[in-house]
Amino acid sequence: MEKWTNVIIGILLPLFGTCLGASCVFFLRSEINPKLKKGLTAFAAGIMVSASFFSLILPALEESKGMGRLAFIPSVIGFLIGMLFLLALDILIPHIHNDNSEEGVPSGLKNTTKMFLAVALHNLPEGMTVGVIFAGWLYGNQSITLMGAVIMSVGIALQNFPEGAIVSMPLRAEGMAKGKTFMYGVLSGVIEPIGAILTIFFAKIFLPVLPYLLAFAAGAMFYVVVEELIPETAKGEHTNVSTVCFAIGFVVMMALDVGLG
Repeated sequence: MEKWTNVIIGILLPLFGTCLGASCVFFLRSEINPKLKKGLTAFAAGIMVSASFFSLILPALEESKGMGRLAFIPSVIGFLIGMLFLLALDILIPHIHNDNSEEGVPSGLKNTTKMFLAVALHNLPEGMTVGVIFAGWLYGNQSITLMGAVIMSVGIALQNFPEGAIVSMPLRAEGMAKGKTFMYGVLSGVIEPIGAILTIFFAKIFLPVLPYLLAFAAGAMFYVVVEELIPETAKGEHTNVSTVCFAIGFVVMMALDVGLG
């Protein structure tokens, strides 16, 4: 029962980050401070890169070590499929950069609706990532620690903070009531715990291919970092802040996963 309590808390952390971002409508008149937003985004990117390696790729390699010199094959296949899966999503749905790309969405939808759909659908693979790593810990994978799984969730929660604001703040600017804009921001993140729960449920059935699933999650996370997070932190001002925060996020995750795992 205690294990399942930890799992439930872990898969709800990313949604909590979205809720905090959506709550900006209650105490901010405009957008989040750009310097703070870049720092949080870069910190989350550092955590996710570190967690993808130490909490996903290394356990995947450990799981398939019985294959000898070919132990890398499940990780390579899973990683590439994860990257391609996110690439397919980016082709089919709009990006969530500040340029508010409208690619892939019917032109009849309002910009705010497009942004809501973009954030919601991008959250699905992140929820699956949380589900995969908690499933590995839940079902006894010795290479996956509770600390590593929780920190992965925290990293995604930090990334979700500005995403929640991206959905709610424009709606507020259009005159929608604060409570309603907050609700839309929260709803954009609900798909994450749903994706996590479904992944945990099916992971037990597919335990023999767990290395592929772990590497798939790592590939998905790397794609999010390279395609969504890094571009946000590398453009405009405060790039030095982004670089430092990325490094801090990486070493913090590494220290927690290796030292406390």
